[in-house]
Amino acid sequence: MAIDADITESELVKACLEGDSKAQQALYQKYAPVMYAICMRYCGNPDNAKDMLQDAFIKLFEGLKNFRYQGSFEGWAKRIAVNTCLDFIKKLKQEPYTDELDAHIDLGADATVHQQMGMKDLIRLLQSLPVGYRTVFNLYAIEGYNHQQIGELMGISENTSKTQLFKARKMLQLKLVKPL
Repeated sequence: MAIDADITESELVKACLEGDSKAQQALYQKYAPVMYAICMRYCGNPDNAKDMLQDAFIKLFEGLKNFRYQGSFEGWAKRIAVNTCLDFIKKLKQEPYTDELDAHIDLGADATVHQQMGMKDLIRLLQSLPVGYRTVFNLYAIEGYNHQQIGELMGISENTSKTQLFKARKMLQLKLVKPL
């Protein structure tokens, strides 16, 4: 099958299911940038993000037969990327929270931002958070999960999720006052 710019999402998925390598490459090229951005938000390390992206695409292609065309394919692909990132974080067995950081997040009431930030600056700022804070922040503020769902996904209590989000926000505020 020749892949052209006018191919629909469902035709592209169908071609991938039939084993069309050009369709698979087109699907990868179309969704890799957004999925890589998700991976970078969660891990903060380009090498790990590339590994997560590769794992996410393996899962995506293996699970393609399960896509039911309910909702957008991009949303389904993003969900795979997020779940892959969470699996990766769990595999690293990193603590979702460290008490040592508490001393660094005491902000004064008059903290303000003195400069405009670009997207790269924002991503770098998120990547500087400890993995647990960053994960909860991403799940809550960007992906739209609630604290109960985050607790279930990460194996932590709802209150721990709330605490980590609070501390992530405070740490981000501090970093905005004192740039990296």
